[in-house]
Amino acid sequence: MLDLHYVRENLDAVKTALLNRNFPLESLEKFVKLDENRRHLISESDKFNAARNRVSKEIGELVKPSNIFGNSSDLAMDELRMNENKSTLLSLKSQVEEQKSEIHKLDQLRKNAESSMRELLSALPNIPATDVPVGADESANVEIKKWGEPPEFDFEPQDHVDLGESLGILDLERATKITGSRFAILNGAGARLSRALVNFMLDVHTTEHGYTETLPPFLVNRQSLFGTNQLPKFEDELFHIRDERGFALIPTAEVPVTNYHSEEILDAKDLPKYYAAYSPCFRSEAGSYGRDTRGLIRQHQFEKVELVKLSLPENSNEEHEKLTANAERILQLLNLPYRTIVLATGDMGFGATKTYDIEVWLPSQKTYREISSCSNCGDFQARRMNLRFRRAGGAKPEFAHTLNGSGLAVGRTWIAVLENYQQADGSILIPEILQSYMNGLEKIER
Repeated sequence: MLDLHYVRENLDAVKTALLNRNFPLESLEKFVKLDENRRHLISESDKFNAARNRVSKEIGELVKPSNIFGNSSDLAMDELRMNENKSTLLSLKSQVEEQKSEIHKLDQLRKNAESSMRELLSALPNIPATDVPVGADESANVEIKKWGEPPEFDFEPQDHVDLGESLGILDLERATKITGSRFAILNGAGARLSRALVNFMLDVHTTEHGYTETLPPFLVNRQSLFGTNQLPKFEDELFHIRDERGFALIPTAEVPVTNYHSEEILDAKDLPKYYAAYSPCFRSEAGSYGRDTRGLIRQHQFEKVELVKLSLPENSNEEHEKLTANAERILQLLNLPYRTIVLATGDMGFGATKTYDIEVWLPSQKTYREISSCSNCGDFQARRMNLRFRRAGGAKPEFAHTLNGSGLAVGRTWIAVLENYQQADGSILIPEILQSYMNGLEKIER
């Protein structure tokens, strides 16, 4: 979530950022109107408060004994003065009650306005970093790195579906029968390859890159989904559990892992924190029908090894570069060609301030396809989940920076291995680094 004070004081910059992200300005315009109304309500409340204070002071003067009885020995005069003061006192007290009532109404209206402002803020995306390329869509993305050479075949390469089905390691038809479209069953060496990739990725990230392995819940509550900005914007993308607790299946391990320290104040010396988590992921893929429906590219259920970092603000850009390099390392060890691009403002995810996409080469499509998206979210998510840290000397708590990325998407890595390591007879060579995870298997064949 954006900082309310930043938005209020930098309206032109926020407006430009939203336009660069192709985000409608309606919410921002409503925010401005509510903020103006809020300021008016505060001003009116201050006026009533000042009037009440003046009247309260008058009441204090009236109830002084010297003002009630005076210095006269004339009892009739004292009684008259007492009656007059009593009448004035009742009138003043009535004014105070009316003023208190008006102040209460104004304060309630102000609270309502502030609540609506926070709701509008929660629907605004993050502000892109200054070095993010400005552009309306993916056509403005910028390639910054290319690694490896796409393999050359002396035969027409098959896609992963034809390869997997011919080898008996991929069954889409029975998965559709059991559940529905966009689900898959992996069998035999195909299932073993998927498990090998998970273990290999976790081993590299924990032993080589210093991440702590964690196995989070696969169900989360609505507050956690709000914290990592799935809610309210992506409500329709989730698979919800229909009970009173409001749980949903996780769309990514980013949700439970980033929320691990929500509502906490960490010690600055304990940052950065690195977490690596395997999990299945569940997405309804609302609105994506017709795109990548063949095979494992876009499934309702898939697996990932997710990388999450919590960082000091001044170090998050450096940590972003490291996180991206950590994800790239998996492809390098598997000898899979890839490229890295920086996403333009119009193609970035909702919560990111900057994103690198890593795309692996798929011979059947003769193009690079996304296999990891590595984002620096700045303090955007930390504000939503109240994740803070405190520097030495009892300093005021600050919001941490959160980062996340796939290290990697398991299904798409599985696809890339099949397609890049395929042989003319339809068999699949196992990358050397995975063979120990495959119990020494060197080739998948009939």
